Amino acid sequence: MQNSFIKVAIATAFFILTIVIAVIGYIYFGWTTLEAVYMVVITIFGVGYGEVKPLESAPEKIFTIFVILAGTSSALYIVGGFVQMVAEGEFTRAFDAQRKRNTIANLENHVIICGFGRIAQVMANQLAEASQTFLIIDNDQKRIALAEDRGYLVREGDATDESILESVGIQQAQVLATVLPDDATNVFITLTARELNPNLLIIARGELPSTEKKLRLAGANHVILPATVSGIQMANLVTRPTSVNLLEQKDRQNSLNDLLSQIEVQMEELALGDRSLLVSKTVGELEIRGKGAFILIGLRRSSGELVTHPHSSLVLNSQDTLIVLGHQEKLPKFARYYQLNHSLHQRRKTKSISY
Repeated sequence: MQNSFIKVAIATAFFILTIVIAVIGYIYFGWTTLEAVYMVVITIFGVGYGEVKPLESAPEKIFTIFVILAGTSSALYIVGGFVQMVAEGEFTRAFDAQRKRNTIANLENHVIICGFGRIAQVMANQLAEASQTFLIIDNDQKRIALAEDRGYLVREGDATDESILESVGIQQAQVLATVLPDDATNVFITLTARELNPNLLIIARGELPSTEKKLRLAGANHVILPATVSGIQMANLVTRPTSVNLLEQKDRQNSLNDLLSQIEVQMEELALGDRSLLVSKTVGELEIRGKGAFILIGLRRSSGELVTHPHSSLVLNSQDTLIVLGHQEKLPKFARYYQLNHSLHQRRKTKSISY
């Protein structure tokens, strides 16, 4: 595209130079300025009205031939450059669109985000930082443009449409998150997605508490109520500000880990997978099985609720996240045995322990 623009600019400059030289040449042969300009125009553009004056001498004829060749060639070159610019733009857009379709068609174990509002934007940013493959479905042009500007994969369309969900590989997807502000739409998307992929992990947003039951009946594995989660967090900031700030602020965790690493201790966030042996066990049983390898200082529920100093009778569920303080050598062994994984909430600048 850039090369085509340069070619057009050079051809335009040559065309203007040809006109100037031609006008000066005809004036030199004794013609008036108007006669010279008129002669140049009808000569270059091939109008064919005839010469203003008879071309009798050989220099006049040779000069006119030069004007015809130079002017016509540069004009055609300009037109060709514009055509090339248009064609290249169309080819580039077509190629990008085809590449995007191929990328979407080959997606596996990806996350589908329905809607790209404020919550989805935060979620997409976190997934991008975690190098998790995801795709966004939206039908609003402004939100689509915003997502594309950030380099995200986007599929324009209505997420309630089965064909749209199928086109983004819902059968091969790992997670679907429907985060639209309309509860009825989220219920319908959840119902459709569950029918298309019975093994899909579905996370749904609900505005009203009464919607949670409907979303779960529709097939949602987890229901997030932003108002409820925000209210709980605000209450925790009032009742337990110090502990909540420590567990939520990653920069403070990083600083603390730098200090703890000097005594071979590390703070970790470990998620319970579906096959973890700790699912359905209590916090008390967890601490017994830990055999002193760590201290449990917090528990983040799959709904987003953060429980500090969890009671020993609290039951652990799949997708819960353990926030523990443990020895750098013992903790990885415990995590491997009980099939615990690093939580996606964890964003550490320091070197992570590999399990």
